[in-house]
Amino acid sequence: MSAAPVPARDTEEPVFAGAAGAGAPGAAPGHVAEPVFAAPWEAQAFALAVALQERGLVTPGEWAAALGAEVERDPQAPYYRQWLAALEAVVDGKGLADRATLERCRTAWAQAAERTPHGRPVEPDFAL
Repeated sequence: MSAAPVPARDTEEPVFAGAAGAGAPGAAPGHVAEPVFAAPWEAQAFALAVALQERGLVTPGEWAAALGAEVERDPQAPYYRQWLAALEAVVDGKGLADRATLERCRTAWAQAAERTPHGRPVEPDFAL
């Protein structure tokens, strides 16, 4: 299993809940589409947490406890940074990946982001 994604750039386009804006077919009256995730990595962190639960690797209670502990530990951190930290703690705590593996992945993502021209896909080398 690969480690949780680390954001390469926080300047990517937001992911919206739906394309339907106010007055669009299927939209609630007065509904305006608002960003659910500020960057793709946030959606990926969310999806990883859901996938861990769907596969039975983490119970909803374990996830809630991990996220709650992270929010309590660093209440001023951006919400999905808290998700990412909680994911890392759960993955490490469950033995799915250790902290050294997570750090190697973080380093690979950071190095790939530094060498990747803007607008190009970031492709980390996990063989580091």
